[in-house]
Amino acid sequence: MTLKLYFAPGACSFVPHALLEASGAAFEPVMVKLHKGEHHDPEYKALNPRSQVPVLVDEDQVITQILAIVTYLNDRFPLMGFLPAEPLARARVLETLAWMNNTVHPTFTHIFMPQKFTDNPALHGELRAYNTQLYRGMLDELQALVRRTVSAGQPWLGGTNFGPLDAYSLTLTRWGSMAGIDPLDFPDLWAFVQRVAHQSAVARVIERERLQLNLFRPA
Repeated sequence: MTLKLYFAPGACSFVPHALLEASGAAFEPVMVKLHKGEHHDPEYKALNPRSQVPVLVDEDQVITQILAIVTYLNDRFPLMGFLPAEPLARARVLETLAWMNNTVHPTFTHIFMPQKFTDNPALHGELRAYNTQLYRGMLDELQALVRRTVSAGQPWLGGTNFGPLDAYSLTLTRWGSMAGIDPLDFPDLWAFVQRVAHQSAVARVIERERLQLNLFRPA
């Protein structure tokens, strides 16, 4: 077995985890328990000095960062068409994937781990509240993307094939529910996420990571 994916349950590593499972290729999923600090262990830092997930290992090559791993998996499994072949369509998918990873994802981090951005506990509540409102607006953008996709008659956010945008949309919506945002406030997005979750490969990853899709609890 040449492929190994280091993942943390519920983290953004869900995206390559789902793509690898969908590929049908043999790979070894290795769980990294962030709550136990395993990403700071010397063995893990030897793979990724930044102590982040995901990490993809192929033979003796180590690849980090979502965009790099996704494009690598697309080229590694070309028949899956995780990214469109047509240049402009591919650029549009990567454009959205980058936004998910460099804008939506860090906004959630401000909610979930405000201590990363200030060592003043008095400001943590303010950071959470402000970024929760920003995050809600970003879920509105995701729902608009889903609606455009449906209107265009496309089955998936990237076109005809299941891909990274679909897996990331599930992750980001689930994170929203953790932040106190009811996914039922976004009915089209929530319906799409449930459809993604019922895809056989995605369902296997959800089971392996032991995830609950909706963690919203009314105040």
